[in-house]
Amino acid sequence: MVTAAEYKAETGIEGLDEILGGGLSRGHVFLLEGSPGTGKTTIALQFLLQGARQGERGLYITLSETEHELRQGAGSHGLTIDETIKVFELVPPESILDDAHQQSLLYSADLELGETTKMIFEMFEQVRPDRVVLDSLSEIRLLAQGSLRYRRQILALKHYFAHQGATVLLLDDLTADVLDKTVHSVVHGVVRLEELAPDYGAERRRLRVIKYRGQAFRGGYHDFAIRTGGVSVFPRLRAVEHRSEFDRQAVGSGNSELDALLGGGIEKGSSTLILGPAGTGKSLFGMNFVDSAIKRGEKAAVFVFDEELGLLFNRLKPLGIDLEDMREAGVLHIEQVDAAELSPGEFAHRVRERVDFAQAKTVFIDSVNGYQAAMPEENSLVLHIHELLQYLNRQGASTFLTVAQHGLVGDMKAPVDVTYLADTVLLLRYFEAFGKVRRAVSVIKKRTGAHEDTIREYTISGAGLRLGGPLREFQGVLRGVPTFLGQAKPLLDEQEGKQNS
Repeated sequence: MVTAAEYKAETGIEGLDEILGGGLSRGHVFLLEGSPGTGKTTIALQFLLQGARQGERGLYITLSETEHELRQGAGSHGLTIDETIKVFELVPPESILDDAHQQSLLYSADLELGETTKMIFEMFEQVRPDRVVLDSLSEIRLLAQGSLRYRRQILALKHYFAHQGATVLLLDDLTADVLDKTVHSVVHGVVRLEELAPDYGAERRRLRVIKYRGQAFRGGYHDFAIRTGGVSVFPRLRAVEHRSEFDRQAVGSGNSELDALLGGGIEKGSSTLILGPAGTGKSLFGMNFVDSAIKRGEKAAVFVFDEELGLLFNRLKPLGIDLEDMREAGVLHIEQVDAAELSPGEFAHRVRERVDFAQAKTVFIDSVNGYQAAMPEENSLVLHIHELLQYLNRQGASTFLTVAQHGLVGDMKAPVDVTYLADTVLLLRYFEAFGKVRRAVSVIKKRTGAHEDTIREYTISGAGLRLGGPLREFQGVLRGVPTFLGQAKPLLDEQEGKQNS
């Protein structure tokens, strides 16, 4: 019986192997195409080095780069090309380029193409490799000088390598004036690399498997990054592939008034959106749930887009939430996300790592506005969030997200509407009463169980978050300028002042 390892040649890039269903089918020819700078050479080197780790011989045939440049590029990633990988720097024989041949009636390109192919075959016979990289097809295309001759040449290479049982990766830098699909129809599979340049921030790279004969693969675009150490691929998250069994019990926030408003708390494996204008305390509401989860003995992960971590630590510590202490104890993962440097695929991958491997059961993303900034030219933000929330819900993680609305009072709008995706929506508002700006909170949606339909005032002080009773004698609180319908009496902060005195 043929094992998966014997049937597939792993690329050495975990995310790419996941997309390809385990790797490249052995004994076949594959095409890796992309514009210069998209990472073809790095992926090809990782492919050969993975073979070397498994005791396989590799051959890198380079027509466009020198061996020195290739080794230098590998060294920049900390990769070492050892003796198990032969680098063959293929250049046309000098005899082809001398004056005698330049003046010959026989066209020099014919000689060069024939000699090039012959030299490739001779080197293969000498090395007898299990894996081969040919870099790049653009040189062979130029020598062929015609689509028919180019196709025949590729077919000849394919049949030769197939008979030898080698797994071959052809690289194409797409520098031809005309987009030639000749190789697509010949090879066993095609992977395309793309580089996008947003108006601000680092380049975004993504790949797509265009073709893979006889093999299911994960379609669509997948983000990837080139960093020291090589290429990292982040497969597009599909929530339907992930499910776990867990007890869907309600968990509290550690604040009895808030839990009462929520009808007893938030159910495990559900998502909560905290919506409101700037300064209403959205982060504090979310951090109360994080603090409560850690006190229950669980782990939590916090991803902060908008606020510098030092300021966040200093702001919450006087309120009784010591994030630094939690992090040092190993129960809290907190990181500041640079939206200009991170792709949505990599962000989802980081969240998944915290949940899958670190077993975080509470995830707090602050905020969706920052998440949106990470993909300014993307049209699928809601789909990204939907898949991420579905995945977290299926893993039994309680997810909290914040969205900052535009404006302070009156008619406010969110930059993106994700209220229908969340299981619970907490709405925070400013309102004016008796010459003061106050804050109010209400639950406008909860899929999992009953909740209060009241609007409660809340305050933020050195004692933390404090909720008062329902604002039953005010009309129009959510519009920001309510009408008082009852008898004059102190509100929450005035009641607290009298109690303290």
